[in-house]
Amino acid sequence: MLALIFLIPFYAMVKTALSTNEEIYSQDFVFWPSDPQWRRIPELFADPRYLDALMNSAIMAVVSTSLSILIASLAGYALVRIPNRAAKPMFTLVIVVLLVPATTAFVPNFIIVASLGWIGTPQGLIVPGLFSAFNVFLFRQFYVNFPREIEEAAYIDGAGFFRTFFRVVFPNTLPFASALTVLGLIGSWNAFLWPLVVAGDGQNAMTVQIYLSSFLTAQTFDYGGLFMAATVSLIPVLCWCSSCSSATWWRASRRRA
Repeated sequence: MLALIFLIPFYAMVKTALSTNEEIYSQDFVFWPSDPQWRRIPELFADPRYLDALMNSAIMAVVSTSLSILIASLAGYALVRIPNRAAKPMFTLVIVVLLVPATTAFVPNFIIVASLGWIGTPQGLIVPGLFSAFNVFLFRQFYVNFPREIEEAAYIDGAGFFRTFFRVVFPNTLPFASALTVLGLIGSWNAFLWPLVVAGDGQNAMTVQIYLSSFLTAQTFDYGGLFMAATVSLIPVLCWCSSCSSATWWRASRRRA
């Protein structure tokens, strides 16, 4: 029952995307549009800006999330397992970064990106979001309770820190990393303010969310086209989340078997 309730916004989005302008502005409720406007799909893909925006969002989401998970897992493992006097001060610094609102770093990040000449480029979108203090904290707490016996068996076989991490530790972290991957993909795909500022006038950095905002201007409100573009843009996110969930389930079923 709760799942059906949470699916109501998706139903409303698809219904509005297929409704005519008269049905959208009408006060009478209609369960399904009488004349579904399927023609909006080819009209949407006829705009080359939309395809570029989809590609830019996909690249930003996949690269940013993948590298962020890799960096956070390595940092979390190093803070727990590699003997170093700076481990505790660095972990304290991570906690301090968590306490600082993300909006306070917006202007400094923009100044750095602008000084590097990355305005309107993909690296300007991706690089500032590669480090996530939240992910580092969660990985560090996960590795605290990771059994040392498994790692010691790898050390006895002559493996070092990196080989032990990539061959033994990280494969056992995949279910936990998959959950963070889903959250990271959704956050990167839905990002609006930072891409809006960094993209500038260049098409190389326009994302889906910026393209969606073009349907609402001071003169026109194309709700049908907006909801159709939003519906189509939701499909890659659903596919990614389903893939991560299926991979986690498949690995868990193999372990049980």
